[in-house]
Amino acid sequence: MSEKISVGVLTVSDRCSTGEATDESGANLQSLISSGELFPGTVDQYLCVADDCSLIIKTLISWCEVHKLQLILTTGGTGFSPRDITPEAVKKVIGREAPGLSVCMLTESLKITPLAMLSRPVCGYRGRTLIVTLPGSKKASEECVRFIAPAIPHAVDLLMDWKVPVEKTHDALQAEGSSCRHHTTACQHHQPSAHQHQHAHHYHHHKCHHHQRDETGNTTSKADVTRISGRPRKSPYPMISVSEALEIILSHADQCTNKVVPMQDALGFVLAQDIIANDPLPPFPASIKDGYAVLSSDGAGVRVVDGDSAAGCRPEKLKVSSGKCVRVNTGAPIPLGADAVVQVEDTELVKEANDGRTELEIKILKAPSKGQDIRPLGCDIAVGQKILSSGTLLGPAELGLLATVGVTNVLVVSKPTFAVLSTGNELQEPGEALREGHIRDSNKTTLKALLRQFDYPVVDAGIAKDNPTSLLTSIRSALNQADILVTTGGVSMGERDMLRPVLTSDFNAEIHFAQVFMKPGKPTTFATCQFNGHKKLILGLPGNPVSAVVTATLYILPLCRKMSGRSTYENTCIRAKLSTSIKLDPRPEYHRALLCWSPGIDLPVAHSTGNQLSSRLLSMASAQALLKLPPATSETQSLPDGTVVEALLLNM
Repeated sequence: MSEKISVGVLTVSDRCSTGEATDESGANLQSLISSGELFPGTVDQYLCVADDCSLIIKTLISWCEVHKLQLILTTGGTGFSPRDITPEAVKKVIGREAPGLSVCMLTESLKITPLAMLSRPVCGYRGRTLIVTLPGSKKASEECVRFIAPAIPHAVDLLMDWKVPVEKTHDALQAEGSSCRHHTTACQHHQPSAHQHQHAHHYHHHKCHHHQRDETGNTTSKADVTRISGRPRKSPYPMISVSEALEIILSHADQCTNKVVPMQDALGFVLAQDIIANDPLPPFPASIKDGYAVLSSDGAGVRVVDGDSAAGCRPEKLKVSSGKCVRVNTGAPIPLGADAVVQVEDTELVKEANDGRTELEIKILKAPSKGQDIRPLGCDIAVGQKILSSGTLLGPAELGLLATVGVTNVLVVSKPTFAVLSTGNELQEPGEALREGHIRDSNKTTLKALLRQFDYPVVDAGIAKDNPTSLLTSIRSALNQADILVTTGGVSMGERDMLRPVLTSDFNAEIHFAQVFMKPGKPTTFATCQFNGHKKLILGLPGNPVSAVVTATLYILPLCRKMSGRSTYENTCIRAKLSTSIKLDPRPEYHRALLCWSPGIDLPVAHSTGNQLSSRLLSMASAQALLKLPPATSETQSLPDGTVVEALLLNM
């Protein structure tokens, strides 16, 4: 290929107005193409149109014949909905179909989810322009375009009739075929040709070996997990303590960048600036009670009622002089001249108007003191006073203070974005009918809820199959969307545990630890890597549901707090007494328990939630705490009832 491919990205969705390219999938494709990650290309046209067949056709023809684009990628409208008409529109535009591309996308997508069979991709070309339809979701569209990315540059070369790059590609494929023994004969039967139908067959046969994807993409993983018999029987990683593991994770917890948000949306964020009051509170002397503003020097006795001061009125219109008073409400300005407020309960009515609605005279029963029941100007907040410091966690009271001093936009620390990825051939989404040999994935739901409970942004990264390429594709997609990737499963010593090989082989990740002295959660893995110029954190949690929740609580929540700017990020621990004896494990155990407080008891009593199997999510359903139990020793095999232990509080 002699130059970059000229690309158009067309999103089809009624949620976008014509000309407003605001969709995630289209923007993601534009970013991937512009970065050169998929193939050398430039996005020259980028548009979002409604689900209108004539509008789609008009746009595609214009891009093919007027703008002379070499590749058009459409996203959306390829499903079963009545409004999904993109394939029908594309078929009316293309001159010839390219079914090999469609088959590739479907075949590879079915390895990720059986629901891919509901997609209706259409690929083909009009003149010298290749047109490919992709699904509408950000994840699926990226996956599909990655599947076919190796063939796109050569397809463009063929359509443009660029003979030199075409011949170079064919020569390379022919040389490649000579090393593929079990396909030697087939390869010899397909010599390089400029005819597209011959080339498609030729290219297919030269994908027989297990090389990684060429320089135009990285779909095939470099991780070699085929030598099952030669795999380590024991983890090569040293065993470390929970405290050491947490220290390592937090050492990589760089604080997120600052951003300005509306005050009303700042709940749960950490303040990144000092807040200084520009106005006093109260901004005038104000009454603390409902009553009468008086001169304290007049003492007790009868007063003439000369008007009233209510909250929101202008105090300069009223004045108190000797022998007179002004009726005031709580929070109302104190009239000029008055220096005390007498509450209603300390007065009697002496005289009223004939209509019975107006007080004319009252009697003060108890002599007031100067300043009685008056809030002086600025007594709550003074001008120039710092009312909130940088690093403060913004809760309801803090937002109220911001409103009080008139701060409508505030600088806060951003929160990290998480992607949660489940792994395993046996897993299926909760909404699907249970298939034989499968289980429904609960880890993703639990971990997303745990993070969303504290308002941390979460991306659902789906379910990756137990093969390196599926894992590679899913991890790449997740890292494109998030700062931190949390995976469950694939971190033990089984032949299908592939997370660490894929991380090290395909992402050049550094594994900081992969064994923790704890129960549950021993194979917890932590790694970091550079991805698209940014540091990414990866936490590989065990696949058992309880192990995933316990390790997420121990490691992920403190990580969230520190990256979000919290000065205190450790989990809250208290002391509790065991209600019954508990047998100890050789490893330190995090035992799920209920806490009960009783009158006259100095510490709560901890009740076990029952069977503590790491697969038994029921043990977490009602738990309020994780009891930190020490490992068993030759002298101590169990703890008797009444023993005081540390209890890490959940949902705090």
